[in-house]
Amino acid sequence: MKGTSLRHHVMPSPNVEPRQKGKTARILLLHYTGMESAETACAWLCNPASKVSCHYLVDCDGRITQMVDEDLRAWHAGRSLWKGERDINSCSIGIEIHNPGHDRGYADFPEKQMAAVVALGRDIVARHAIRPEHVLAHSDVAPGRKIDPGEKFDWKRLHEQGLGHWVPPHRLGGGQFLQQGDSGEAVEALQAMLALYGYGIEITGAFGPETKSVVSAFQRHFRPVRIDGIADRSTIETLRHLLDALPEVAVAPT
Repeated sequence: MKGTSLRHHVMPSPNVEPRQKGKTARILLLHYTGMESAETACAWLCNPASKVSCHYLVDCDGRITQMVDEDLRAWHAGRSLWKGERDINSCSIGIEIHNPGHDRGYADFPEKQMAAVVALGRDIVARHAIRPEHVLAHSDVAPGRKIDPGEKFDWKRLHEQGLGHWVPPHRLGGGQFLQQGDSGEAVEALQAMLALYGYGIEITGAFGPETKSVVSAFQRHFRPVRIDGIADRSTIETLRHLLDALPEVAVAPT
């Protein structure tokens, strides 16, 4: 099975298919399992009835199990969108990180687990030339539908070890803010910035439930100290700094 040399186990999942013609892995997508144990999650990801799968699973002790060949399309992203791409499964490699999730007592990610995720992620992005800004959370590509791996996941650590795009969040404080029910040019500008970064959001000038979901997803990844779906100064400035830190090729029109 084509993949990393870092894996400890191989448990092939039947829930696979070829990637859509012409599409290759250019996104690394991180999830949490949201299940009681890594063993339960692995069994479910390898069960034909589940109709879900992922390339890798990392348990709390840092053990890596591969379930899908990296050249194949795993079924992990579901209904999702990033930079106009709707078939995220065909252009991504997915890592499930064992964590009980928000519905089962959301836990901190242990040191051994984080170290393994960093090592595995660095190996994958190096072999597939995945850009830092394409290392994403499930919640980034499916805002409002998914919230994993969640606000406890250490994106800063990943970035410091050469994996992923990140800037220090702008401090919390006063100033104007945008929230659900607002409309106008400022909302339109916010939506345009989120879309430019990659989020699937319609630029309408009206701050509705969809915009709140996208702002919450952004906060969960890049400004996790407060996740309320309100675009305060801290949120907007963090987004500006992220856009400024992108390489020119990442924001150039296509």
